[in-house]
Amino acid sequence: MSWIDIVKLIVSIVACEGAGGIGAIFTTPAIPIWYKGLKKPAFTPSNSVFGPIWITLYLLMGIAVFFVWREGLGQEGVTVAFIVFWVQLVLNILWSVIFFGLKSLLGGMVVILLLWIAILVNIILFFGVSPIAGGLLIPYIIWVSIAANLNVQVWKLNR
Repeated sequence: MSWIDIVKLIVSIVACEGAGGIGAIFTTPAIPIWYKGLKKPAFTPSNSVFGPIWITLYLLMGIAVFFVWREGLGQEGVTVAFIVFWVQLVLNILWSVIFFGLKSLLGGMVVILLLWIAILVNIILFFGVSPIAGGLLIPYIIWVSIAANLNVQVWKLNR
């Protein structure tokens, strides 16, 4: 791996973990009072698992986008896959802003649906560029599927 690749890998991971940090700015203050007070379904994971899971998912996302970036932005399919990745990452942050920051369960459902679609498109595009990159996003869409179901159930229980 060249030093340019090492820089790209570090930038990719830091950017993804940074997105998680931005989301946490909106999430963390809402958990002890607002989120704790919501009715939740029985399958709701413990609050203590969300942090480690998201840190791991952001790491996998960073590695995935690195594999795509490493192919070269001028290569066919790479630029589109790269752009879709950053769009879905913005949607990821936006979900935290809407759901936790604005405390909007319905708005959260809309954003997480858009996020899920963007992740699916992203996985398909990444597989076209780098099968490893596409595979690294599979745990992410699984977790967002669980989160989307949780979002819907919380909305149903609290409307």
